[in-house]
Amino acid sequence: MPAVSPIESRANLGIMLVLASQLVLLILDISAKWLSVEGLPTGEIVFMRYGMHLILLLLLFLPVSGSRLFVSNNWKLEILRGACLLVTTGLNFLAMRYLPLTVTSAIQFTSPLMICAMSGPLLGEQVGWRRWLAIGVGFLGILVIVRPGTEAFQPAALLSLGCAFFLALFSILTRKLAGVDTAQTQQFYAGATPVILLLPIAFTDWTWPSQPVSWVAFFIMGAAGLGGHFLNSVAHRFASPATLAPFSYLSLIYLSLASWLIFNQPPDQWFILGVTIIVLSGLYIWLRERRLSKVGTAVEVNDR
Repeated sequence: MPAVSPIESRANLGIMLVLASQLVLLILDISAKWLSVEGLPTGEIVFMRYGMHLILLLLLFLPVSGSRLFVSNNWKLEILRGACLLVTTGLNFLAMRYLPLTVTSAIQFTSPLMICAMSGPLLGEQVGWRRWLAIGVGFLGILVIVRPGTEAFQPAALLSLGCAFFLALFSILTRKLAGVDTAQTQQFYAGATPVILLLPIAFTDWTWPSQPVSWVAFFIMGAAGLGGHFLNSVAHRFASPATLAPFSYLSLIYLSLASWLIFNQPPDQWFILGVTIIVLSGLYIWLRERRLSKVGTAVEVNDR
């Protein structure tokens, strides 16, 4: 096995890469929403998203990497990560049928809060009461957006909440695999695992797109998914999930504009209020992480 680049502490580079990945993944979300509005089955959309991902990956990297592309130092973790990504995508695409992009994306952005909550048992990091309080405040923001108990509540919001949970788990597994496998190998398993799992049911209710623009969306999903997640995998080599996650909030601005301009679904005042609460709680966690990291560095220097 060739050596894999080790995990490095280069937070600024990691942040730049994750911002770039969010811009690319925006194209994926818009394409998937478009196909959902056209009425294509969710399973078909998910299968094509990963099918194109896998085909493009093999065309680009197999000639360069050869059989090394398929060799993992922790294939069980790779398959688990791929399965989490499949569930994340399926829940997200299904929720898009019933909810605006603004709502589905806002709920998904509770994943940084979930990452913080799960970082203790899964990454061995300590989470103090201040960050637990920020997590609780963030979930209050979700209640503001979905407004359970009112006529505005859509049960599909629960799908987006489930999506956020598996997205957080996917992010933690990505960090665990940083320095274990190459980004190319991670992307192979991220594409191959969903394709294999979906293959038995993918063609049971197949419907071809009816509009030329939908054909473009049909094929561009794979390219955007591959590019976005490749950048995301590389970003996690340079910074932790807790450091990177808050910066993906910027994509909420792009998604809100896309929802408004393309699908005529502008954000309402409840969305703006709820997102503000979620973003502030996430940013507090990020600032807290930075402060604790600096304190830890100072202690290490003093102990030398």
